[in-house]
Amino acid sequence: VRLQTQPKPQPGQPPLYSGTFDCFRKTLVGEGVRGLYRGMAAPIIGVTPMFAVCFFGFGLGKRLQQRKPDDILTYPQLFAAGMLSGVFTTVIMAPGERIKCLLQIQAATGETKYSGSLDCAKQLYREAGIRGVYKGTVLTLMRDVPASGMYFMTYEWLKNILTPEGKSVSDLSAPRILFAGGLAGIFNWAVAIPPDVLKSRFQTAPPGKYPNGFRDVLRELIREEGVASLYKGFTAVMIRAFPANAACFLGFEVAMKFLNWIAPGL
Repeated sequence: VRLQTQPKPQPGQPPLYSGTFDCFRKTLVGEGVRGLYRGMAAPIIGVTPMFAVCFFGFGLGKRLQQRKPDDILTYPQLFAAGMLSGVFTTVIMAPGERIKCLLQIQAATGETKYSGSLDCAKQLYREAGIRGVYKGTVLTLMRDVPASGMYFMTYEWLKNILTPEGKSVSDLSAPRILFAGGLAGIFNWAVAIPPDVLKSRFQTAPPGKYPNGFRDVLRELIREEGVASLYKGFTAVMIRAFPANAACFLGFEVAMKFLNWIAPGL
């Protein structure tokens, strides 16, 4: 977020951060380890219900397209099911993303308007009502709907590829699940980064700066910083994407096996 929202440097001046590792170093030196986790409370609160709703949405999307429970879906159908999960998660994600972005950009600029996640939420609601808390929802949808489609489709595709001949997909080993989940995360974020940049800029902008929403953000970015600006933070996102999503899918698969063991008919 800090890379995506750093201000445009003055003529003759270098940018605030030259890249991912420079941003990491300056944050660590200026704020300590806690600075790396600024704004984490809101995502932490929302992450469990968000992933529960995400996988529920994917399962529902699959069922809606199946005539019989054992029907095998095509990859476009899996993509569509994944997109439905992105719609479901936006309701939970949008407020947390807004709060996280504001707290992270606040720390980078040195201002202290919000004392924490709860104070940020209270002030946003006081200033603009529920619309202030959900600012950037359309851009969150634009990020999560296609990215979630790619996420789940890629994961199912990789599971099929990695399953040995004559074996069931449900018998995949933990390392293969980790690999499929991690690579699915990379494909997910390859699609999500441009709308994520637009979302971060829009959610941290002063009120009224972008009256036409993402169109104004996109025009400003392209005009002032070029097309490459839509991929700001690419390195940081990709460093996170593989291990985070590998762990996510492994956790899901282990949880499902455990639930099927203790309640097979549920």
